[in-house]
Amino acid sequence: MTLRSTLVRAAAAAFGMAALCGACSALAHDMDGSQASSEKIAPVLKQAIPEAPGKNVLIATVTFAPGQDSEPHRHPGSIFAYVTQGHIESQLEGSPARVYGPGEAWYEPPGAHHIVARNASKTEPAQILVFAIAGEHDPIKKPLPH
Repeated sequence: MTLRSTLVRAAAAAFGMAALCGACSALAHDMDGSQASSEKIAPVLKQAIPEAPGKNVLIATVTFAPGQDSEPHRHPGSIFAYVTQGHIESQLEGSPARVYGPGEAWYEPPGAHHIVARNASKTEPAQILVFAIAGEHDPIKKPLPH
């Protein structure tokens, strides 16, 4: 068995448990297909942080179809996003919009209003790898009130 297959199996087991406990309720909701127009979120790993009791690191890939965007939202914890494919336009409330390409990353502080998150291309898919720090029972993202 390769290291990659071991990690994939461990990640699948970790997120299976997360879905059962509801710690990732918003993430699980996105993954169940009930929001067909939403970006595709695929969990990679959930891990408790021993030096920060009650906190977890959640790692997931987020894939955007050509021209697809995400509803405005906020995250209860810190978010670190890294572009692995394509170009993503991102904007936090109070800051200018910016387009990030492969190998570029950004940070979102807890509670920041993420008002724009979209694939900048109308013809090519885009993907980011997200590292989130969240409380044990916090969803990974919450919609902004309308």
